[in-house]
Amino acid sequence: MKLNYRLVNGLLVLASIIGMSFALYLEHWKGLNPCPLCIFQRVGLMAMGLFALIGFIHHPAQNVLKRIYALLAAIGILWSVGVAARHVWIQHLPADEVPSCGPGLNYLVEAFPMKDVLTQVFTGSGECAKIDWTLLGMSLPMWSLFFFIVLAVIALYQVFRKI
Repeated sequence: MKLNYRLVNGLLVLASIIGMSFALYLEHWKGLNPCPLCIFQRVGLMAMGLFALIGFIHHPAQNVLKRIYALLAAIGILWSVGVAARHVWIQHLPADEVPSCGPGLNYLVEAFPMKDVLTQVFTGSGECAKIDWTLLGMSLPMWSLFFFIVLAVIALYQVFRKI
């Protein structure tokens, strides 16, 4: 079965909207404040959604442009896969190996260069190891990782398929 390029981009945009809506629901209605790793996962999801939206709206005739949009969307969601995998890893560390809680992301961005912010965020902190929400025995970062992997497969399909 060959899926239409525009339809797949539309599905990626819809998945991005649903994912961000759920994240904002958990944050604003359920009171789950996102840790820095959660915020960086959102950035990748939004990047994927943005490039899929551009590909959906533009719907270029040239295959090279279709692949560029698809590649940029794939890079965005692969970023989220990597961050979510790191988050899951931090949550599964033994209690004595969990990093201590650090300052908030807003302070880091205001006080340090971006290179230092990224280094500190990806090192993780205590708030990233805390499990606030589970469904069927899996934490939110685990569900996010699963969701992002599915989206990454779809985005990579867009990159490498016959157009």
